[in-house]
Amino acid sequence: MFNIEEFDIKLDTEVIGRNFVYCDEVGSSNRLLLETDEYSKHGTVLLAEFQSQGRGRKERVWLSNSGQNLTFSILLKEKLKENYVNFINLGASLAVAQSIENLYQLKVELKWPNDVLINKKKVAGILLESVSRGNKIDRLVVGIGINVNQPSFQTKFEIPPTSIRSEFNELISRERLLSDILNNFENILTMLHHSSDKILSDWKSRCKMIGEKIKIIEGENAKYGILEDINEKGFLVLKQGENSELIHYGDVTLR
Repeated sequence: MFNIEEFDIKLDTEVIGRNFVYCDEVGSSNRLLLETDEYSKHGTVLLAEFQSQGRGRKERVWLSNSGQNLTFSILLKEKLKENYVNFINLGASLAVAQSIENLYQLKVELKWPNDVLINKKKVAGILLESVSRGNKIDRLVVGIGINVNQPSFQTKFEIPPTSIRSEFNELISRERLLSDILNNFENILTMLHHSSDKILSDWKSRCKMIGEKIKIIEGENAKYGILEDINEKGFLVLKQGENSELIHYGDVTLR
C-alpha cells in the first residue's frame, strides 16, 4: 500500500500535490480531474493504484499492475497559456527524468514528444488533456504513468517496456519517487513563468535522437528525414533535403 505519510514528509512543494487524492481504482485519473467538480483545486494530484481505462496518446491502452507502479494526474488551472502547453509536456517528462537520475543514478533519455527511456526501453509516458472555454484553457491535466516496481511485461509494444526496479535491481520507494517528481515539476512550472529556455535546453540534453535519421507517423502518413532540432516552441524540426518542416505531433522512431 502507498504510505501517504511517508510521501508527505518528502513533499517540498507549495501547491503541487498539497491537495492529494488517493484511489484504489478509477476509470481514468485524467478524466476524473477534468470532469469532476469535486476535484477543482489548482495543483491537485490524484494517484490511482489501478486505472481500468488508463491510456496513452492516440487512445492506446496503458496497462499497469495495481500497487506496483505510479499512475497519477496533476490538475493545473492557473496561469495557463496556450504556448505553455508544449513546455508543460516537456517539463513533466523532464521532472520524471531528473528524479530517476538523482535518486537511482540511472541514465535517462527523453524521446519527443512524451516518452521517458532507460536503455532504449520505455519506463514512463505523459498524456496532457485539457478543457477549454472559447480560446482559453480552463483545465489542463498532466497524466503520468511510470513503471516502478513491475517485474515483467507480457504484452508486446513498439518500444519495449521496462521498470525502474528492473534497471536498478532494487525495490523502489514509490512515495519517495512521487514526492521528488512533484518537487521537480513545481520548480519547472515556476521556471516556465519566467523563461522556457532552461527547460528546453535541459530536455534536449537528454534527447539522443537529435541529428539522427527518423521516421514520423502522423495518422496514416509516414515522413522521413533528420531530426534537426526541437524549436523554441517545443515542436520537432524535421529536415528533408534542403527543406525543414515543423512537426506538431506524431510517433517518432529511428530509421
